[in-house]
Amino acid sequence: MNSILLFISGPEIMVIMLIVVMVFGADKIPEIARGLGKGMRQVKDATNDIKREINESSEKGKIETDAATDITKGASEEFKRIKKDIDAITGPIKRNF
Repeated sequence: MNSILLFISGPEIMVIMLIVVMVFGADKIPEIARGLGKGMRQVKDATNDIKREINESSEKGKIETDAATDITKGASEEFKRIKKDIDAITGPIKRNF
């Protein structure tokens, strides 16, 4: 059973662990692991917050886009109605050039 983690084999991982124990001491390793765990949790929470903000802003943008589409559609229909009214009034007045 040969596990490869980031192209590092088993004996190399053991050497790294030995160096970590020698540098920090056996009593500090759990504290370091807890600190790394808390740091990873904060990064995960921040990432989830960013994703939530993006989703909320995209939903808000969709609502604003729908409102703009409705306004544009209403204005377009109103312009068509006004054009028909103007054509009805100016129909007999138009001259051929």
